[in-house]
This record gives sequence, structure tokens and C-alpha cells, in this order.
Amino acid sequence: MNNSILNKLKSLRNRYQEIEFMLTQKNVISDRKNLKNLSKEYLKLSKIVKYFIQWEKLKIDIKNINILLNDIEIQDMAEEELCFLNKKKKILEEKINQLLLPEDPNDKHSCFIEIRSATGGDESSIFAGELFRMYVRYAEYCSWQVEIMNTSESEKGGFKEIIAKITGKGACGRLKFESGGHRVQRVPETESQGRIHTSTCTVAVMPVIPKTEKEEINSSDLKIDTFRSSGAGGQHVNTTDSAIRITHIPTGHVVECQDERSQHKNKAKALSILSARIYAAKLEQDHQENSSMRRILLGTGERSDRNRTYNFPQNRITDHRINLTIYKLDEVLEGRLDLLIDPIIQEYQADMLSSLSQSEL
Repeated sequence: MNNSILNKLKSLRNRYQEIEFMLTQKNVISDRKNLKNLSKEYLKLSKIVKYFIQWEKLKIDIKNINILLNDIEIQDMAEEELCFLNKKKKILEEKINQLLLPEDPNDKHSCFIEIRSATGGDESSIFAGELFRMYVRYAEYCSWQVEIMNTSESEKGGFKEIIAKITGKGACGRLKFESGGHRVQRVPETESQGRIHTSTCTVAVMPVIPKTEKEEINSSDLKIDTFRSSGAGGQHVNTTDSAIRITHIPTGHVVECQDERSQHKNKAKALSILSARIYAAKLEQDHQENSSMRRILLGTGERSDRNRTYNFPQNRITDHRINLTIYKLDEVLEGRLDLLIDPIIQEYQADMLSSLSQSEL
């Protein structure tokens, strides 16, 4: 464990002891708000301080065992004990490192996922549909709920755009690394010469903010238009102006919703998506200002971001952010996204821990 992290842990232990003393004082106990805040901080620090105390004790034990290695009669026993203690120390260090990582409050929330076709025409729209199906399969594995908020279907199949709400604990934390450009390489069904085409889609993941944490959107900043829903024809086409288009004038964000027959429901959906977009834009700005945030992993959802390449002829999928290539494209498209998400999260956490180690403490 390097010196900067060691100093950080000592500082946290001092704070823990300070709070422990404060919680015995009458003036603190009588102040409910202060008592509540201090109690939360104390509880949060308790686990990491407990592990740190164990780690320090292990360090002393290892030092003492190393001395015993010079005794030939018990050298074998000492080596065995030393191996056991070093393994235990490594496990403790991993736990401490996990607890030191700054928490993203949005990780525990549900999220909106917005998939748009980009370059490649009909093939891009078809791929957008396949990406959506992949995320639905993954949501099923995680026991999350998927609600379609708005769709714009393509004549040849798939979607020009689809927005869905994925509800479940930790959904945003697992899916936030999906934001960015997704590229597909394959021979389209319409290709007579058997040539491989390259098409792209963009994905944007936005946290669903609980009502208690939402910032109010000023109604005077909104331009709301109604129009008649478009659809595949027949009985599903609305004959009333139930579709909603909301423009947030200060930012220029535009959201349309037409999947519901009720104008009121479409408006509610549109406002929830708009709120998430505004919040996501604010987060992106914060990320740009925060040098410790590795934006190469947390994509923006822009076309210029290239997350992955999905190569169908070779059953290959490559995540360019961490130079990971696996030949299990068929499994990933069936929802086994953890094959890609887990390595990205590990890389992200390692990067954050590295930033913590290098920072002035």
C-alpha cells in the first residue's frame, strides 16, 4: 500500500475517532440534525477503519514472522504462516481499495437508455433494434423492468430511435459505460456482392432522478407542441393530437413522445426524459471539469465516441476503450453483457484508485 493511500487511511481513522468522541457530547446529542449527519459519517467510516486496524495488525504479525524465518527449526512453519498472512493482507487491501473509491450517487438509480441509428441507413436502424433487444435480454438477467418511452420505427425494421426506461437497483451503475458509439461490421441482407458494410448507432444512458432530488424545470422555459401520432397504420394510428413535442429553450433539448394514446401520459413521459437529459448534460460538464474522471470510459453518447465494434463474420466484439476483444458476439447479443461490463468497471475502478494515489492528501 503506497504512502498516499496510507496517509489517507490514517486521516480517516483520526476523523473516525474524532466523531466517536463528539457523539458522547451533550451539545451534539441535543442537536438532532448534527447528530444524524455525524452518525451517518461514523457508520460510513466504521468498516474501512475496522479493515485498516486489521491490516496494521497483520503488518506487525508479518514482520514478526519474517524474524522467525532465521530459525531453521521452525522455518517451514514460519513460511507457511507467512504465506497465509500475506494472502489475508492482500484480501484486506482489496476491500480497503473498494471502500476508498468515491461513490457515484447515480449508480444505484434506474436509467433511461436512448438508442439512435447513425451512419448506415436501414442497416443502422436494424442494428439499433438488435442493440435494444440485447439490453432487454440483459435487463431480464438482472430482473430489471423495461418500459418503452418513445419509438421511431424504420420501414425496413429496427428503429431510427428508441428510448426506454430501465427500472431496477443499480441499473445506471451497470449500464452507464454503454454511452457512446457502437459500430457493426457485417454483410447486410440487401448486399448482393457479399461485401461487408460498416454502420453505426449511438447509445446514451441517463440516470432517472428521484422526485426528491429533481430540479424544477421552469414552465416558461418550455415550448410544448402537440401533433398527430404516426404509426404503422390501421387501428393503431391516433386520430387526435395526442403526441407531444417539448423543447427546452435554454438548452435546445427536444423530446417527443407519441407511444401513449393519452396526451397527458405522453407529456409526463416527455418531461421525465427531458429532465434526465438536462441532468445528464450537467453531469457531462462536471466530468469535463474533473480531471480525475476518465471520460474515455464514460462516453457522452456522441457519434465521435467509439465504444465497440461488433464484427459478425468473425463472431468478434471489441471494446476499444480497454482494448478488449472476445469472440462471443452471439452470447453478448443474447444479453451476456457482463462479459464486457465487468472488465470496464474493473478498469474504471483501477483508474479512480490510481487518481486517488497520485492526488495530494
